[in-house]
Amino acid sequence: MGKDYIYAVTPLLEDALMDRDLVHRQTAASAVKHMALGVAAIEGMRVALGAAVVLNYCLQGLFHPARKVREVYWKIYNSLYIGAQDALVAAYPILDDEQSNIYSRPELMMFV
Repeated sequence: MGKDYIYAVTPLLEDALMDRDLVHRQTAASAVKHMALGVAAIEGMRVALGAAVVLNYCLQGLFHPARKVREVYWKIYNSLYIGAQDALVAAYPILDDEQSNIYSRPELMMFV
């Protein structure tokens, strides 16, 4: 994800954008465009499609056996959680109540 390395490459991009050579400036401008799109892509899908749709795709990778895969999905889930906590409640799976824990959401079921 672009958020991870954007601070590391910012000085390099600053130098390239101020370079006299046109090719360096064009390459740096293209890199900035692609990094900005990468940062805003998931949040844009969350706004356009809804947090529940993105969560359904995200749940598949949250418990993947490979740690590197899980890290990416957990970062996506955390950004979803920060951006749309209220919209995610309706998308969480319905679990049966236990003796010590109550998982039902009767207030939500009144509106659904």
